Amino acid sequence: MVGEADLGVEYRPLVLDPGDPEDERALAGLRGIPYIEFNDLRGLLAAEFGRLNDPPDTAEGPADDRWVYYPWRRSVIVVPGPRTFRAIRLDRNRNKLTRAEQERLSTQTVGIVGQSVGHAIAYTLAQEGVCGALRLADFDELELSNLNRVPATLFDIGVNKAIVTARRIAELDPYLPVEVRGGGVDADTVDEFVDGIGIVVEECDSLDVKLLVREAARRRKLPLIMETSDRGLLDVERFDLEPDRPPFHGLLGDTAAAQLRGLSTRDKAPYVVGLLGARDLSARMAGSLVEVGETLNSWPQLGGDVMLGAASVATAVRRIGLGRPLRSGRTRLDIEQALDALADPDIDIDDDTADIEADPPATAPLDRVLECAQRAPSGGNIQPWSLHTTAREIRIALDPRYTTTMDIGYRGSAVAVGAALYNARVAAAAHDILGGHDFVEDSGAPLTAVLRHGTGTDPDLAADYPYALARETNRRLGYGGEIPAPILAGLATAAAAEGAQMRAATDSRALRELAVVLAESDRIRYLTPQLHREMFAEMRWSGDDLTDGIDTQSLELAPDERVALQIGRRADVMAQLHSWSAGAALGDYARDRVRSSSAVVAVTFGPEPGADGGGLSGYARAGAAVARLWIQAERSGLAVQPMSPVFLFSENRTDLDALSPAYADRLSRLQGRFLEVLEVPEKESVALVLRLSYAAAASVRSRRRPIPGGDPRS
Repeated sequence: MVGEADLGVEYRPLVLDPGDPEDERALAGLRGIPYIEFNDLRGLLAAEFGRLNDPPDTAEGPADDRWVYYPWRRSVIVVPGPRTFRAIRLDRNRNKLTRAEQERLSTQTVGIVGQSVGHAIAYTLAQEGVCGALRLADFDELELSNLNRVPATLFDIGVNKAIVTARRIAELDPYLPVEVRGGGVDADTVDEFVDGIGIVVEECDSLDVKLLVREAARRRKLPLIMETSDRGLLDVERFDLEPDRPPFHGLLGDTAAAQLRGLSTRDKAPYVVGLLGARDLSARMAGSLVEVGETLNSWPQLGGDVMLGAASVATAVRRIGLGRPLRSGRTRLDIEQALDALADPDIDIDDDTADIEADPPATAPLDRVLECAQRAPSGGNIQPWSLHTTAREIRIALDPRYTTTMDIGYRGSAVAVGAALYNARVAAAAHDILGGHDFVEDSGAPLTAVLRHGTGTDPDLAADYPYALARETNRRLGYGGEIPAPILAGLATAAAAEGAQMRAATDSRALRELAVVLAESDRIRYLTPQLHREMFAEMRWSGDDLTDGIDTQSLELAPDERVALQIGRRADVMAQLHSWSAGAALGDYARDRVRSSSAVVAVTFGPEPGADGGGLSGYARAGAAVARLWIQAERSGLAVQPMSPVFLFSENRTDLDALSPAYADRLSRLQGRFLEVLEVPEKESVALVLRLSYAAAASVRSRRRPIPGGDPRS
């Protein structure tokens, strides 16, 4: 007779094939044990399979049926083969998950450290079938006080938590491979734990282990997810996309794992608050932390919050597994806050008096031309123009109301007007209404771009239309990597098509030098009061009107950078740094981004003897080249960010003195070095500087002001 010790392990069921002689002998032994129960589900499941709409062809029959022995249950259950079993079990996922997506997700292995909150997460992943294998770790045994949030039973008390999770999953799906590390993880075992998995979920209580797991995930370039059961806090750290990203988003600074080892619950509290944010904790959680060690043994968790967290982690796992966008960062799914916002639902009234959409998308070709022009880039997204149409032409007039100190002589505004004209030409070509264009400098405006109505087109311009509408600024850190020579040549050709040149720095030495120059320029911008005021006047924060200016979310700030920006807003702090001749860190944002780039390019132009319009027209023509090159860069898979050194539009020492009297000498030296590194000839002027990189997609796209009156014609 076969004894129980010979059959299965303490958390893994024994899947037996009666067609295999050894398995048949094991089954015979089980049948000889009087207290082993047998439950044949094949009839019920066959009937259920027969009721499926559009059932898959599993290519399985009776020979694929399996007898599954659960030692801890002293039971054997008979089920169909794995493909049939999962087709039935996961059918109600469709089509929130398609079968193809389900198949793709079944190839990934997820490792989960910590089996209190981690229990709910592991079970949810198994329930949804969004992984093909699980690896679980926890050194602790289940206690009665865990049952407020761990969906286990009294029969599980005293059993290792990871084993409790594995058993429950086995009773859900005996075919899903689950590995258990009952000793948890530590510095000696963490690398072995993450070896071979695709996603790490970290839900342990030990702060040092939290950090060790992140360091191991970063070494292996694995994404890591953590859910904290207070106000639905979810953290995602995409070490697969950002291998140099600091653990915990940089919130713990340079803290080492050894500093966190062996802390009491009370001693952990300052670090926990540092990670979660004192202002962001729920009032009850924050108050409870004060009581830890006094009236509470540890911080509280609720079962409902844990289940909500499992849902959010499962969603993140699905997005990663399916290759959908998911950036690093932090978010909250705050149910209490959502319940505070309860409101009566909108009631749809199906009658002829219902309002139509107030602002339908433009359909008339001229309106589309104007909308495309409005999407053009401009310094600080200030959109320094006004758009008008007449019976004969479209006019894009430079509006002096939007100028700033750095916009010396309206040169930056002229670049923006030229880019807007290029966008208008692109849209006109795409709609077969392209006519001639020129620039006019008269008393009505410093500069006006004119596009005449026509009946023509230009295939090269028309091909840029969808890219002009989708163009964006991407301030993410780059991954590095060399830009192939044919792509650089294509960018130069795009600039030349509009009569401009491209001067590029692509080698690491030049990029390092430009990083120093642009970082110091940013420092001067912070420390010069007028430039500082204008810089922050361009920024738009949560709750602001986002139809112009720079949405701070588009800055793609890491947590430490966000803190630095908040401090950087304070004029009194900047005055203090100026008095100390300090503030080098004010240039870190620009320095880090340039160093992560693949190239920095300047769009330049020389004098055009006999051309109409003089100086501003030259900047405007170069602005068209900027727009064309930008589109070509994005078409080539590059991320583009304009860089605005303080000296960009200065042409002489008088300009520099007006920009920043205290730093004019320094700006002169920086400008000279900048032009030298990029090898810009003395006869050429710089219209704009662009940082090119290979990077993840931008998380936020800048908006635009509506064209006045809905119908912009006048």
